[in-house]
Order: sequence, then C-alpha cells, then structure tokens
Amino acid sequence: MIGILGGTFDPIHFGHLRPALEIYQALGLRELRFIPSAEPPHRSKPQASALLRLMMVRAAIADQPGFAIDDRELRRSGPSYMVDTLHSLREELGDSTPVCLILGLDAFLGLEGWHRWQDLFDYAHLVITHRPGWSLRDMRPGSILANEIQARYSEPEQLVRHPAGKLAFQSVTQLDISASGIREELASGRDIRYLLPDTVHELIKTQHIYG
Repeated sequence: MIGILGGTFDPIHFGHLRPALEIYQALGLRELRFIPSAEPPHRSKPQASALLRLMMVRAAIADQPGFAIDDRELRRSGPSYMVDTLHSLREELGDSTPVCLILGLDAFLGLEGWHRWQDLFDYAHLVITHRPGWSLRDMRPGSILANEIQARYSEPEQLVRHPAGKLAFQSVTQLDISASGIREELASGRDIRYLLPDTVHELIKTQHIYG
C-alpha cells in the first residue's frame, strides 16, 4: 500500500514527520510519498518558493527508509487539486495497488469545500489522523461527510484488501506544531530548534528562506 501526504511544507516540521512515521509503521506501507503543493487552493500562497520547499522536504526525509518525495504538483500548472494528483498517481500505479491519502482531522472536517472531494474515493482510501484541538464533534450532524463515514468506515488494517474507497481513523502522537508558528518564531528572532529536523533548520539559515 502506498501512502500520500500532501501539504505546502512551508516549512516541513516534526508535526508532519512524526505522524507520518507512525502511519507508515501502523499500516505497513510499502512507501509514503510527500507531495508538496504548488498552488494550494484552500490557503494563501506559500512563503517559500517551490524549489526551496522541495529542498526542505528532501533534506527532512533523506535518512528515513520508505519515505519518498513526489514533485508532480510542482510540475503541473494551475491549482494543486488533490483529485487531479490522485488521478495521475492511478495512471502510474494501475487500478489494483492500494493507495491511502493521509489527512489531519482539521483538513478532513473541511473536506466538503475541496474540489470534487467525493471523487477522491475513486482513487484512494482516506486515513484520518488526530491533531490537537479538533474533534469529530466539530462535524455537522447529518452532513454529507457524516454519511460518508458511516458508508465507508473501515479498520485501518483492512485497507490493504481494497485499492480505494474506504475511510479509516488512526491515532498518532499529537504534536501541536505549525509551519505558520515556526515562521512567526523566526520573524521574532527566536530559535526554532527542536521544532523541525536540524537539516531543515540548517537550510533555512544558509538559504535565508524566511528572510
């Protein structure tokens, strides 16, 4: 099974990396691909360039077996819609390989605002991780999303039996770290050590990524 973790990674930090590792181990993934977004449709333009964000992700995961970087969204023009990314992955992997898209609970609760969000299930499973400050209680009762949970729910270990179409929840270590918080720390002149890998920290300093 292939795992997909998208994001701006502006910068990538331990709040991305630790849950990714736990998902990789818990689901027995063959590979977990980090896919940096070029033009995220649901948030402001990334502060760091695509090339620098790619460099930071590559530096962060270089020593972790099973982790890989996928730059397809950076090579594609227009908004970085995940449904288009998963469609292109399916063309590459074929119809039988199980694929899971990893989302934090905060992103999942806003899924109805995504472009063609219901089509995501045609290409992948959704694996929802728990993040600080969010709960399923924040979901509107009787919503389309609540109905999708009821119809598609699966235990995580069962996902490998199907190529796509299921939805599972996986608890992970909850690290309340955000990329925006790291950028604010840098803007205030404070040290960001221990919030992200030393290799990423070094890149930020030597490349003057955030000024």
